[in-house]
Amino acid sequence: MTRFFDVLLSILGLSLGLPLLLVLFALGLLDTGSPLFRQIRVGRDRRLFVLLKFRTMRPDTAHVATHLADASAVTRWGAFLRRAKLDELPQLWNVLKGEMSLVGPRPCLPAQTELINERERRGVFYARPGVTGLAQVRGIDMSDPARLAEVDAQMLRELSAGAYFRYIFLTALGRGAGDRVRKKSG
Repeated sequence: MTRFFDVLLSILGLSLGLPLLLVLFALGLLDTGSPLFRQIRVGRDRRLFVLLKFRTMRPDTAHVATHLADASAVTRWGAFLRRAKLDELPQLWNVLKGEMSLVGPRPCLPAQTELINERERRGVFYARPGVTGLAQVRGIDMSDPARLAEVDAQMLRELSAGAYFRYIFLTALGRGAGDRVRKKSG
């Protein structure tokens, strides 16, 4: 059921949003010279895939989980993209390819072994990772692996067509903290 909606909505988003995607790409070129961010993430059945996003941090920023990155690495343009949730738009390509769903657990980095173990223990990897989900609308980030894995498992157990569209709607309205960067101390 959700795969049908994923394909339909990603095709609509990519085709209708193409002018916006091109403008954001061009503005990203002006901001960092490298508007697309590619990163290896852990997907369904723990298979690795390349996640696409619009770049929100300087290109020389270390490839770590967002909550571990220094907040000063986020560019002014990147901060706008994050607030407007426009940085996620290229993931529609990941959704169309079947690597992701619009709704599911946020894909983690291969180095996030604690989160991977917690998700494995709860059977979360049977599902495609998502652009948004229950953890995102509740503002739970990857800094609390056990809690995140439990909320991911709960979402997957209770996922219905209504919940699928509710998470998308709440995310579009700006609900939740997503993967926001916190200022590192020290």
